[in-house]
This record gives sequence, structure tokens and C-alpha cells, in this order.
Amino acid sequence: MNNSRPLIFVSNDDGYNAEGIKTLIKVAMDYGDVIVAAPLNHQSGKASSITTLDPMRAIKKEEREGLTCYAVMGTPADCAKLGLGVLTGGRKVDLVLSGINHGLNHGNSVLYSGTMGVVFEGIMAGIPSVAFSFDNFSPDATFDTCVPVMRHVIAKVMTQGLPQGVCLNVNIPNCERIEGIKTAIIAPGAWTNTWDHRTAPHGFDYYWMLGEYVEKDPDDSRTDAYWLRRNYVTVTPVHIDQTDYEAMSKVDELLKGF
Repeated sequence: MNNSRPLIFVSNDDGYNAEGIKTLIKVAMDYGDVIVAAPLNHQSGKASSITTLDPMRAIKKEEREGLTCYAVMGTPADCAKLGLGVLTGGRKVDLVLSGINHGLNHGNSVLYSGTMGVVFEGIMAGIPSVAFSFDNFSPDATFDTCVPVMRHVIAKVMTQGLPQGVCLNVNIPNCERIEGIKTAIIAPGAWTNTWDHRTAPHGFDYYWMLGEYVEKDPDDSRTDAYWLRRNYVTVTPVHIDQTDYEAMSKVDELLKGF
């Protein structure tokens, strides 16, 4: 590692060997030294869950000039905590990157996303952080479309920074021609037809979680889903403070009299 170069930490939730993270690492190495700590196994939907009752192991998978890669037996948030706290060896991290996720993280998916769990750890550590997701679930997906988007976003964030406590959730449509980039809000909605109920040959019931995300207002041009359908990259600034400040006075009034 060259201490004169910026240090970039990279992780994901699809696992250290996923095609998306391979593309992200390749791009990130053009902007600094890279340390990777990604899950040993697929960890989608883990959000910000952490491992507290079991020991954690980090297996070094690769080490060469400007790059060190670890596979971690834990969740995406575990990877970020261990990577930023230990595996960087005390060296200052300049940027946290997560992805490229196989599949979008738009709408309320942000609440469940292990991809986002990584960047939430990044901003809690005071480091500019960006998550990238691509609208292709295939393990063999080609991420060439994502590369110019990532280069643009990474260069801007590294030179201009981000507001304190804010990370970026970047979603990239799967299309031949990207129309541009839109800053968008999370598309409000809910999942329907969530459970597929089946009966095993032994007679017991079991369930597969499925579901379809139904937007509250598909015609709301402020949302990420609206612009992704129109072949735009969406960028949503996200923070981890979930306090509803506008509701504070109403709740205060509601609870008076105790």
C-alpha cells in the first residue's frame, strides 16, 4: 500500500466473489489504494444486522500492489465494522464504497439492504460513503453500463465531499442508453403477495418470501422508481437519523399529562 494515495474501503452484500464487487474494485483502484472486506457468503437483506455472540474470521483472499481483499464470515455491517476498525491497520480511510449490488435498492428496499448497511457504517465513522446498485439480478450480469456512472460519482465525491452524516444511494437502470442522473426521493410503497405458502411431503407448512413492490404513486416525478423506469440513474442522499422532527411537537402534545 502506498500511504500517499487515498485509501478506499469496499464491501457489498452479495459476497466477496460477486461480479458486481469485482467491477467496483477495478474502478476504485484508479482513485486510490483499496481494502476489501466482503461477506464470505451471500448476505442480501441483512440491513445493518451485526454478529455479537459468535467470533468473526477474516480470510485474506488476495494481496497485491494497491489492493488487499478479505472474505469475512459475517454480515455486510460486520465487514464494514471489522474493515474500518481493524483491517485498515489504523490508516485513515478516505471513501467507503458498497456494491455493485445485483438488483436495485430503491424505494423501501433501503430499510433491508445490506448494501446500504455498509455505507451506514461508513457515515457513522465520519467517512464519505456511496452505495451502487444495478437493475440486474443475474450472477453473470455485465456491469459495463455502471462504470462511467461510478467514475463520475466517485470523482465528484472525492474532490467535493458530502454533507456530514449523509451517504449516497445510487441506482443504475439496466438499459442500452442512460438518459442522465436525477436526484430523487425514495419511492413510498409496500410489498404485496409477500408469502408463497407450501406444504412439504412430510406434511408441515413452509413459506417462501416473495412479493412485489407497489408504489404509492407511480406518477410522482420526485421518486427514484419514476426515473429508473425512464432510464435515468437515481441518486438519493440518505442519513441514519430517522427522527421525524416535524412530528416532535405533536408527539410532545400527545403525551402531556403524565
